[in-house]
Amino acid sequence: MLMRTDPFRELDRLAQQLTGGAGTWTRPSTVPMDAYREGEEYVIALDLPGVAKDAIDIDVERNMLTVKAERRPAAKADDVQLELSERPLGVFSRQLVLADTLDTERITADYEAGVLTLRIPIAERAKPRKIAISGESDRKQLGG
Repeated sequence: MLMRTDPFRELDRLAQQLTGGAGTWTRPSTVPMDAYREGEEYVIALDLPGVAKDAIDIDVERNMLTVKAERRPAAKADDVQLELSERPLGVFSRQLVLADTLDTERITADYEAGVLTLRIPIAERAKPRKIAISGESDRKQLGG
C-alpha cells in the first residue's frame, strides 16, 4: 500500500550519517519510520525525538504524504560552553506515495515520546464486499 518515492534516499541518508551533515529546507535529512497494517488501517510511525510538536508539518496532496520537521538547537545561557554535540539538528523530511485504496481524508496524527504516529484508514471502496449474482430466475420473478 505504501511506496517509496526516491530510490536513492537511503544512499543520501547514509552519506549524511557519514559526513555528519544536518538537513536544510532544500535538502532535508530522512526521517526513520515503520509502516504496518493494523486491522482496517495503515499505521506509520516516524521517529522525531527532540522535535517540538509545533515544528512538525504534515501535508497530503492527492496521494502524496509529506512530513517535515525541524529540530532546533536548545537555547543556552551566555555562560554555557558546548563540549560535545552529537544529536542531529536541522530539517528532517519523509515523503510517501499512498495507494488509492487509502482514505487520505481521514488521516489522524498523534505525537508522543518523540514518535509521530499517523493512522490512515483503508477506503470503503477498497474493502472486500459480496457481489450478488442475478440470473434468469431473478428476471422471471421480476416480470421480465
